[in-house]
Amino acid sequence: MMKATKRAVGFNLVELVIVVVIIGVVAAIAVPRISRAARGAADSAVRADLAALRNAVDLYYAEHNGEFPGQDRSQETLVQQLTGKTDVFGNTGATQEHIYGPYLPGGVPALSVGPNRGATGVRVAETGPTVDETAVDIGWVYNCRTGDIIANTDDVDEAGIGYDIY
Repeated sequence: MMKATKRAVGFNLVELVIVVVIIGVVAAIAVPRISRAARGAADSAVRADLAALRNAVDLYYAEHNGEFPGQDRSQETLVQQLTGKTDVFGNTGATQEHIYGPYLPGGVPALSVGPNRGATGVRVAETGPTVDETAVDIGWVYNCRTGDIIANTDDVDEAGIGYDIY
């Protein structure tokens, strides 16, 4: 009678190479799809944030006799007028006369794309608006005369459309 030999337990080199190749193929397929999805999410976030900002400006304009917020070209005033309570003249406060707003109760959204990603600042101007990516704390550019607001970046989305012309 022959004795059975003990077989070694574990993986041999060929089996390990096959597993590594399979993992590599799966990664090569999955990683680009995941990065495209993340890019698409950032595009959607910019569109949603711009819609919220534009709606806030439009509502302020409608409730304040055709005056846009930030008429003194001050970022601080603009943010206070959009995030706090105002009277009919745009003065901020907490008295019974301050019946309008807040239009952006969660504050100014952070820019989600470009070199100024994460910036919540707003540059208020009387012309333009035009992009200035050197101002790293500025996420949005706003024209206090026309109510136009854009993302402060020259980057483009997946379709090649500039975020500044959304």
